[in-house]
Amino acid sequence: MEYRLAPEHPFPAPLDDVVTAYRALLAEGIPADRIVLGGESAGGGLVLAAMVALREAGEPLPAAAAVFSPWVDLTLAGESVSGKAAVDPILSIESLQPASLWYVGEWDAADPRVSPVFADLSALPPLFVQVGSREVLLDDAVRLAARAAASDVRVTLDVIPGAIHGFEAHEAEEVASDGYLAAAGEFLSANLAG
Repeated sequence: MEYRLAPEHPFPAPLDDVVTAYRALLAEGIPADRIVLGGESAGGGLVLAAMVALREAGEPLPAAAAVFSPWVDLTLAGESVSGKAAVDPILSIESLQPASLWYVGEWDAADPRVSPVFADLSALPPLFVQVGSREVLLDDAVRLAARAAASDVRVTLDVIPGAIHGFEAHEAEEVASDGYLAAAGEFLSANLAG
């Protein structure tokens, strides 16, 4: 799905769009246990924020979620934001800082609805988190997985050695793939209701 994008549409517009799309699926009669969510980078952060918002609203949650290189801390506090800067050719603090300001608008970047790594993650569905070891967002993924596990959420963290941001996108172009997306697909399929 396409959600409204910043800077023209800052928070909470993108989050509202994801929640609205999910509710539309439920309204069409699709059971929550037959729905999975997935997102990459900022979309991964939206998936987490949407599940927290849905849980707080008392909505039935999806069967599972997969997030790839999730950007879940718009305060940019993760050590890898600077520690992996020399090895991440895609993202940098120089690209993330303005994007964070565009998205956050007048909100606080530490608000859990903006940066779901700070949210109460309890009672969320099973979560698959995949990230490359050469990404500035590595710590976002690792901290998310740790906080989810500490909240009794079943979580799988898959750190791909030597991989950079967006590495999964190249998988479809390769004849011989390592199956990184297949691992996420298997995780999601295993959690769908029969």
